[in-house]
Amino acid sequence: MKNYHISLIRHGRTEANERGVYIGTTDYPLSDLGRNELLDKLDRFVYPKVERVYSSPLQRCTETAEILFPDRELAIAEEFRELHFGKFEGRSAEELLNDEAYRTWMKGGMDAKPPEGESVAELSIRTYQGLYRILLEMMQEDLRHCALVTHGGVISNMLACFGIPKLDPRQIQTAPGEGFEIQINPQMWQQAQAFEILGVTPFLPEESETF
Repeated sequence: MKNYHISLIRHGRTEANERGVYIGTTDYPLSDLGRNELLDKLDRFVYPKVERVYSSPLQRCTETAEILFPDRELAIAEEFRELHFGKFEGRSAEELLNDEAYRTWMKGGMDAKPPEGESVAELSIRTYQGLYRILLEMMQEDLRHCALVTHGGVISNMLACFGIPKLDPRQIQTAPGEGFEIQINPQMWQQAQAFEILGVTPFLPEESETF
């Protein structure tokens, strides 16, 4: 049975990232710094050759996809938008330290959610559904390697929930414009809801590209 590769890539930097505030569904574009960082990485690194690019619908992701993969078909994947932070959107952790709802959320588990926001469990369900849909499309259309441009929290959650081997959370922090290569075996996904983590992306020019 064939294996299918997906390059998970975090969007470039936004003005909200620079200010250190929570942004989930708030639709920030890339900042000038974010665009310049991506262009610099295009010069310094080798991005994988993919057949299609899937992207979160938020413009910081679609703009990143257009910069990094300008000659590839772009398909919007609603399931991979960022976690909805509800009433915490646009506020920093420092601002929220005295908010009881924030402290409760920070101590909570998978089902905890910000006021008017979304839980990590809900995020996990929709990203599972999204991966399943993309895998089916890749199988039906014989696409062997695609990219998915999404958000740092979404990537971390997917790797933690479905990735093998299991990584320390400190190992799955992604810099803007960077991410991880994963390989999905349909039988393994069907039986265990798991994929294999192959390594990081993009690559240095002197590294041999095997993906």
